Amino acid sequence: MDTLTRPRPLAVRRHGRLALLGTGLAVLLLLGSAVHLTQGTANLDALDVLRLVFGRGTGGSAAVVVESRLPRLLAALIVGAALGVAGAVLQTVSRNVLASPDTLAVNAGAHLAVTAVAAFGVSLPLLGATGVAFAGGLAAAAVVLGLAGTSGTGIVRLVLAGTAIALALISVTQVLLLLYSQETRGLFAWGEGSLEQNGLGGIRTLGPLVGVAVAALLVLARRLDLIHLGEDHARTLGVHIGRVRFTAIALAVLLAAAAVTLAGPIGFVGLAAPALARLLTSVVPGLHRHAALIPFSAALGAALLLGADVLLRTIIGSQHALEVPTGVVTTLLGAVFLVLLARTARITAATAEPPAAGVRSGVSVFRYRAVLTVLTLAVIGVALGAVLLGDMKLLLGDIVNWSTGQAGPIVSGVLDTRVPRVAAALLAGAALALGGALVQAVARNPLAEPGMIGVVGGAGLGAVAVITGVSGVGFWALTGSAGLGAALAMAVVFAAAARGGFTSERLVLIGFGVHAASQALVTLLITLSDPWNETKALTWLGGSTYGRTFTHLVPMALALLLVAPVLIRMRTELDLLALDDETPRVLGVPVARSRLLLLSCAVLLTGAAVAGIGVLTFVGLVAPHAARAIVGGRHSRLLPTAALLGALLVCVADTAGRTVLAPGQLPAGLMTAIIGAPYFVWLLYRHRSKTR
Repeated sequence: MDTLTRPRPLAVRRHGRLALLGTGLAVLLLLGSAVHLTQGTANLDALDVLRLVFGRGTGGSAAVVVESRLPRLLAALIVGAALGVAGAVLQTVSRNVLASPDTLAVNAGAHLAVTAVAAFGVSLPLLGATGVAFAGGLAAAAVVLGLAGTSGTGIVRLVLAGTAIALALISVTQVLLLLYSQETRGLFAWGEGSLEQNGLGGIRTLGPLVGVAVAALLVLARRLDLIHLGEDHARTLGVHIGRVRFTAIALAVLLAAAAVTLAGPIGFVGLAAPALARLLTSVVPGLHRHAALIPFSAALGAALLLGADVLLRTIIGSQHALEVPTGVVTTLLGAVFLVLLARTARITAATAEPPAAGVRSGVSVFRYRAVLTVLTLAVIGVALGAVLLGDMKLLLGDIVNWSTGQAGPIVSGVLDTRVPRVAAALLAGAALALGGALVQAVARNPLAEPGMIGVVGGAGLGAVAVITGVSGVGFWALTGSAGLGAALAMAVVFAAAARGGFTSERLVLIGFGVHAASQALVTLLITLSDPWNETKALTWLGGSTYGRTFTHLVPMALALLLVAPVLIRMRTELDLLALDDETPRVLGVPVARSRLLLLSCAVLLTGAAVAGIGVLTFVGLVAPHAARAIVGGRHSRLLPTAALLGALLVCVADTAGRTVLAPGQLPAGLMTAIIGAPYFVWLLYRHRSKTR
């Protein structure tokens, strides 16, 4: 008899802990909702809200609560629940704890789709906008999952693929925001996620849609349990893996699209809420089953978003909270959570072989010199073409006359502005390419680059802080702030990675969190400053050479001149550091000191480039990879080849941005992202194929 009744206390304890957790979350949501209703610009306190609940409120207080505060509260609950469930399901079907609407680029795809509809003046009802967001998010998620796989082993590959696709989509979105500024007014801040609502219309339309999608996922809960345990086990029990996975992804993307349509892209809620729920499974038995995991992820998502909105309005006040997107707070909190998760996660220390390594490992000296000669001639040819092309076409004779002081005033005016721009593009490309090569070698990760580990984001944050905070800021102050921001970002990333066990995978994950946090802070600074700063900061963040003079070239030229002798002297140490920690230590190389010196060089190059031309992405990734594919992995050959390729890439991107829509212009950074993203996608695809 005792044997038969022994399991019962375990079941009672399991259900008791689930009930206790559910009760705690319910109480937390009720208290948070009560506090949320008392926050706002109108003079309403808790007693006024209570009188309204019991039917004793005045008409004015009822209008404020029903038309303003209640829609914002319901939006926070619905959007948080939708993102929490979407993240939980995406983590299950990809078998990856870092999968979410953010890391799968669902938010970026949906944001681009909605922005494109607004830019081109297409009028759609709310459900039509949800359908557009759903299509954009689903396409982005399909690409990312296709690159990262669903085996559960590609954590870093998932983050890198999602980041690359998101950067490309965000770049296209920024192009639309710049070209169609009137049609897309307000969508920049909305791009970080805003809970501000215009009545209950959106809630009434999308609330039932979210409820139906969550109910459909609960029907699939048992099948999702089996898939999470293992595909072979699920297949033997009659589960159609492909059909269930496609249905679950479609429903999760639909939830994310509904959230984007209602409140814009809210960052990291879809990552943090299900991750917290899975962490609680060790103390709450039964929470791992999707019948419990899905509703608890929804409750945690709602609590996180509601808490972030309450915290925002408590710190900066209700009036300023109308301007600051709630997604900024969730992104900052989520970035901290991601850094902590990356430090404690079990990540292999194995070094991944560069996708292009070994392709040209045996290049002869003659062939290497031929490559350098061809690249040098190509850079010279592209630079000449960039000087000649633009809104006004010039001839070679005009350049000769200008250089000898015999050109007319019109030609002189054009060349006085165009030549510094071309030189800035060449120097910035070379600096970023060298910085990317150094980061890849020191981090021993061929998919890392200054932009993806937070350095470029830190430099951008430092520069935007000065642009928005100081009126008429000088160039050298901007340069110093960008360099300081890059140095601080690098210090945070490497300090956090070193304390958690310095592996390249952990470095990339922490860098992604720092990058996301810096982007959120940039949005916060822009939205809190003068509205005219939005276009100025967006143009600068896009990596524009507009208005550059020869003075702006000095930091980049000095950085290259200072770093070049160090790299020439340490080319052998770079080869050894790219292998492992033990080999250089055995051969007498001071690993810690060499790594710090090389990373300082990378920070100096990146900060100078960002100060000189703005934020550029993918240059530090694409140029070293292409160089490695052409001349091999020896840094004595890799570094000069990468510098020439980086200069070539940025110069081509800048020229295309100046000429394609002349007299209109697109920032060079947006063009490099659009050009570099497909190459990076191909690298990831090739890397996955080699792994298979």
